[in-house]
Formats: sequence, C-alpha cells, structure tokens
Amino acid sequence: GSPVVLWLTQRFLNRLIPHLCQWLDQRVGATPLTEVKQEFAQQKARAELEAQPPVRARPDMQGVLIHSVDLKPSRTGLGLHFKDVGGNVIASLQLQPMPLRQWLNIVYDQYLQAGWPTTVWPAWVAEAKPAATPARAAVLH
Repeated sequence: GSPVVLWLTQRFLNRLIPHLCQWLDQRVGATPLTEVKQEFAQQKARAELEAQPPVRARPDMQGVLIHSVDLKPSRTGLGLHFKDVGGNVIASLQLQPMPLRQWLNIVYDQYLQAGWPTTVWPAWVAEAKPAATPARAAVLH
C-alpha cells in the first residue's frame, strides 16, 4: 500500500522493546547459551539486511503519533498493530523472527544516532552491532 508516517517516541519505544525482545527470547528458549544464541541470531539478521531505497512520504502526508500497540503472537510471527490516540489502528506489521530482528537493529541504530540511552536494550542486541570500520584515508595520485 501507500506509505504511512508513524511517530514513535522514546518513551513509547522504551516500553515496547522489552516485549519484542522477550518474544524473541521465548522463541530461542531458556538455556545456558540463550544470550549467545540471541547474539548470533541478531548478528545474522544484521548481516542479511539488504540495503533498500528509502521510503518517500508525500510532502502533504501528515504523521501520526502512536499511543499504543497491540501485540498478537501467532505460530509464525508477531503482529504489531499501531494505534493513534483514539485507539484506531493506523498500521499493522506481521513480522517473523528474522524481519523483527532486522527491524530491532534499525531501531537500535536510530537510538544510537539520536543519542538516546540504550539501557532498555538487551546485551545481545548491543553486542550484535558491528564495530565501526575505520575511515579509509584518501589516496592521492
């Protein structure tokens, strides 16, 4: 369909992220190696994320501040139904584990870019972030 502009506040995301990560934790299962499995899965999701052109919203399009989200787990994924202040569903996503991990990586990167505290994020997301690559020096001929 057509693009929808959703505004998600830091406060809102700080409440949502633990629920999404908990759902992924349940899918992996509680074992002594849960953190390691999660980190590897998160690294894999980051590595498999393909670059895509940005979605362009029309200039006349107004964004909607999201006030709540309904999470609907299913056998294959997790449904996210974003609602406005009136409780109207503005947009819905049905994400399987890999796309959810990729979306979480994108949101985590946005936290870093915005300078927001990352204390809400589990270590397996933060540690899956690749180390910054050193800038290449210009070669002059």
